[in-house]
Amino acid sequence: MPEHTDTAPTNPGERLKDLRLTRGLTQERLAARAGLSAGVVKKLERGGAARLDTYHALARALGVRTSALFESSGPHSSTRRDDDNIDLMPLRQAIAPPVTFSGRLATVDTIATEPVLTRLRSIANEVGVAYHRDNYGRVAALLPSLVHAAHDAVDYYDNGPECTEALRIRSDVLQMAGRYLTQVRAYDLAHVALRDAIEDAARISDMGGVAAAVYQQGWLLMRQGRLDEAEQVSIATADAVEPRISRATKQTLGAWGKLLVHGSAAAARNNRPQEAREILRLGRTAGAALGSGQAVAVSSWGRFDWRTVAFQGIENQLVAEKPDRVLRLSARLPTPSDKKGKLFARRHLLDVAQAHAMLRQPGEATDILWLLMDETPEWLRHQRMAADTFHDVLSRGKRRRPTSRQRELGAFFGAV
Repeated sequence: MPEHTDTAPTNPGERLKDLRLTRGLTQERLAARAGLSAGVVKKLERGGAARLDTYHALARALGVRTSALFESSGPHSSTRRDDDNIDLMPLRQAIAPPVTFSGRLATVDTIATEPVLTRLRSIANEVGVAYHRDNYGRVAALLPSLVHAAHDAVDYYDNGPECTEALRIRSDVLQMAGRYLTQVRAYDLAHVALRDAIEDAARISDMGGVAAAVYQQGWLLMRQGRLDEAEQVSIATADAVEPRISRATKQTLGAWGKLLVHGSAAAARNNRPQEAREILRLGRTAGAALGSGQAVAVSSWGRFDWRTVAFQGIENQLVAEKPDRVLRLSARLPTPSDKKGKLFARRHLLDVAQAHAMLRQPGEATDILWLLMDETPEWLRHQRMAADTFHDVLSRGKRRRPTSRQRELGAFFGAV
């Protein structure tokens, strides 16, 4: 029987080793159970890092939640470059300004003039449209001044309907900032923006705004590997905003459904498949209530309909490492023909590409990645899953010469 110390593990590698020894497994046996090479387990236990899906496979093999491998530890031992601090300086100054005893430190001296809220809302809508069109340069250019203007508007009005509208606009603007910052992996700054967005929406009892901001927060938490919290905040908020189906508006159904989808996604990644299925069953209720219609919230959670729930169910199969089911279920869905439909399905297409890669079908995976690169390159550039899938395609086809498409994809992902 392996011996153990009473010292608590301090990093994922040590926790992995501790759980493995508690179950009497060798590195080789654990690797076999997880469908990985023994070298991966050895690397992780020596302090290396891996993709979240690798930790998920190991957690499933050990019979624990994935989050059990990611409890708090000390600062990372390696250094980090400050490039993103420079690039994001205007947004940092707007979202997380220094404070004094009297409040936020103003960057410039301005004369307080009455804000034009309709103009502010119009610019906010413009940023939302730019984000959905993958025009991230436009988003980055407009957001800092928009956040400053939203702060000024809230500061200007003490009460009344103008104050309520200013808070609603600032909540929406901060949600968009949080979404953009999560996309570019500036997670801590995204958390500040989304926390403040939730507080603004709660202050005016805008539960739709709270739901939208919590939805964005759930995405952020999953990106960080904080799976327990992602599931908890999504489900708690979904319970709070659960509508009466017979009277619910499209927006209410969409917000509720999106929260449930995120809760299911977090549970699936946390090695809780039964809970993921039960949560998604509720999500189907929201999708069914919309019928053939669609709920849209451009500045927050995007779009929701029955396909959103179907895509999540398929994604959960991928997380469970059942690529054959992913392809079978995907084949039952209608192929989108219009541009909006293709954009709506692009995250799902990454799941299909990953399933093909897992089944050692490099040609099919390459074709999907090529299509996405051609139709939505700016979005694809920020999808780590896409780069990981392409790496899998290459690593599983080492004996073959890369095709012309694979060479171009390699240049796109920085793999060559």
